[in-house]
Amino acid sequence: MRLIQNERLTDLSVDEVVSKLTFIALPHQTLPDFQTGQCVRLHIPAVPELQSGYFAIASSPHDNSTYEFVIKAVNDLSTALTQMVAGDEVEAEGPMGKGFNLTEQKGKNLILMGVGTGIAPLRSVWLDIIKNRSDFGHVTIYAGFLSAMHHLLTDELQSLDEHDIQVSVSLTTGHDDWKGPVGFVQHALEDDAPSPENTVACLAGMNVMVDACTDSLFKLGFSQEQILLNF
Repeated sequence: MRLIQNERLTDLSVDEVVSKLTFIALPHQTLPDFQTGQCVRLHIPAVPELQSGYFAIASSPHDNSTYEFVIKAVNDLSTALTQMVAGDEVEAEGPMGKGFNLTEQKGKNLILMGVGTGIAPLRSVWLDIIKNRSDFGHVTIYAGFLSAMHHLLTDELQSLDEHDIQVSVSLTTGHDDWKGPVGFVQHALEDDAPSPENTVACLAGMNVMVDACTDSLFKLGFSQEQILLNF
């Protein structure tokens, strides 16, 4: 794949760079169809000493002309990816992982939960929902970020109410001008106490976050079958 756009989402320090990267297929190549929540393994051929790594696809599954990724510079590979410029190439293997099969959830209410760059696979989910909005009931996204400066895809999240998708953004560290929830996403979920009736939750992110959100969903009466993971 060849990079066509590197959009810097945050640049708080050398260790806290997050970019949205957009790739297209190379000539005589096609990008495989994928399911929401799936990932690919990326490798930079120009830097063969770097090991490959797994990254969730953050774009719509209804348009495989490009793959988009939301990547934070946390190691040598991810840092190199966030520093790429238009024309640079990567090798991709996949898609892989079970992802989220929304076809099986038609007619249900949906809850999407993720923190930080863990919202990357959820972006592909809400883009899929927008395309098929009438297939689902209430849709709510719970997104968590460390602070207002770490808030990703702000404009896009704010625009989702146009598609009858509710968004709750929590900040771990609040500020005087912040009017939203302060704490972790599971705290906002517990405060809202959504009914588990005809509802499924899609969780994406680090294991500790997934475990905490799963515990909160259990407290609200959700069963294990109503909690979906993309791996």
